[in-house]
Amino acid sequence: MIVKWIEAMKNGNVLSDFGKRIKALRKQKRWSQKELAQKIGVQFQQLNKYEGGLHAPPIDKLLLLADALGTTIDFLLSGNQSEIAPLQNRRLLERLQAMEKFENEDQEMLIRLIDAMIVKNRAQGLLSLPQ
Repeated sequence: MIVKWIEAMKNGNVLSDFGKRIKALRKQKRWSQKELAQKIGVQFQQLNKYEGGLHAPPIDKLLLLADALGTTIDFLLSGNQSEIAPLQNRRLLERLQAMEKFENEDQEMLIRLIDAMIVKNRAQGLLSLPQ
C-alpha cells in the first residue's frame, strides 16, 4: 500500500488529496494545526506543509496522524473508507485482546453474551423511536 502511494506521489493530486483529508479530519475534531501538530510531535509549520500537499510525512508520523485523527493509514493515503472502523475504545480493545487467549468454550460464552447485549441495545433503541 505505502509503496503504491509513494509511486503515485508523482501525480500532483495525491499529496494534495492527502492533505485535504488530514485537514478535514482535523477540522471535524475542531483542532487547530498547532493542537494536531503537538499531538504528533511536529511543528505546526510542518503540519501545514502536510495539509497543503507540499510534503509527505515519514511513516512514524503517518502512524501518529492516523491514530490521532481516529482513522486508518489507508484512508489518509488513498481515501478508501474501510468497512470496519478501528475500535476507538482502548479499554474495550485491551479486554477483547485478552479474551483471545481464553479457551474456545469461554470465548463462545462471551460472544453469546455480547450478542445478547447488542440485541438488547437495538431493541431499546427501537422502543424509544417516536411513533
